[in-house]
Amino acid sequence: MTARPANAHQARLLKLLRDGGPNSRAQLGDQVDLSRSKLAVEVDRLLETGLVVADGLAASRGGRRSHNIRLNPELRFLGVDIGATSVDVAVTNAELETLGHINHPMDVREGPVAVFEQVLAMAAKLRASGLAEGFDGAGIGVPGPVRFPEGVPVAPPIMPGWDGFPVREALSQELGCPVMVDNDVNLMAMGEQHAGVARTVADFLCVKIGTGIGCGIVVGGEVYRGTTGSAGDIGHIQAVPDGRPCACGNRGCLEAHFSGAALARDALEAAQQGLSAELASRLETSGELTAVDVAAAAAAGDATALELIREGGNRTGQVIAGLVSFFNPGLVVIGGGVTGLGHTLLAAIRTQVYRQSLPLATGNLPIVLGELGPAAGVIGAARLISDHLFSPA
Repeated sequence: MTARPANAHQARLLKLLRDGGPNSRAQLGDQVDLSRSKLAVEVDRLLETGLVVADGLAASRGGRRSHNIRLNPELRFLGVDIGATSVDVAVTNAELETLGHINHPMDVREGPVAVFEQVLAMAAKLRASGLAEGFDGAGIGVPGPVRFPEGVPVAPPIMPGWDGFPVREALSQELGCPVMVDNDVNLMAMGEQHAGVARTVADFLCVKIGTGIGCGIVVGGEVYRGTTGSAGDIGHIQAVPDGRPCACGNRGCLEAHFSGAALARDALEAAQQGLSAELASRLETSGELTAVDVAAAAAAGDATALELIREGGNRTGQVIAGLVSFFNPGLVVIGGGVTGLGHTLLAAIRTQVYRQSLPLATGNLPIVLGELGPAAGVIGAARLISDHLFSPA
């Protein structure tokens, strides 16, 4: 893809077609503040660029029928969501429909070179399956703060070797297309905003509970990243005074007391101390315990597993309650790998938020699980690069 919209009107038309699918000139005209003649000029210019194509006759609204317009169906975006323990890679069309999606276990601590070798191999596999001859752009999510204008991770606590690595530049050279980079939880928020539970909400929080804990902040439909890219790093808000040491160097952080890693550690301790026969059995079978084991034990009615989930949910809810009082969002979305813990976790979070935040902030506040699961990050990554490419150069 070499063309970009020439002005804000063209950019607006491209994003309407991305979010709403094929549409007639008349229907597009209902959504933009342009005269019929000016709209015709801008659509014709977009047709000349190849970004959009004619797509059959539109339904009649009286008089001469016009053609539907759609984004070029040959455009392809690559969405990459790098987590702490796995990588998701997907190919989408320009309307952000997922055409192919693969996942591979990967420890982010192996460093950027090893991780990106895996990402490139997965992208090549998707290309070889016939989904894309090449990519018109790629969005990349990483599990740590990102200096957004440069596409560079900044002092990420769980990503040794990544600080200052030129992710955008390196992958752009390898993939041969424009690349944008952001924090993984911001992309999860964008995915839920585009195709998930947050489709109709302009101001919301999206909390990702996985190996770490982060929060995507969406204000007026736009992700808020902060001055240095660290907005939403709620895993390092103190939840327990003088509590456990955290990877960030402080003590008592939420992430140190409840995250995928913390939950696995607590489950292991409970199993070894004989507090849970269910967890002990799972430990003997597999040699390790994860949040998935805790979820399965809780589903089987194990009291210790249920208590671990409730305690973690309470601590998370206390932190979110402060955010709700401060930000007054219209929705709180809970996502990430630990959401396999389901409604026990959600109920504990809700209880704390509704109890601790003022009724004015929580009276009409839904707190819900995300709809998209692992797809949220890759859809958000595709949304990120399309936002960039569908803006004037």
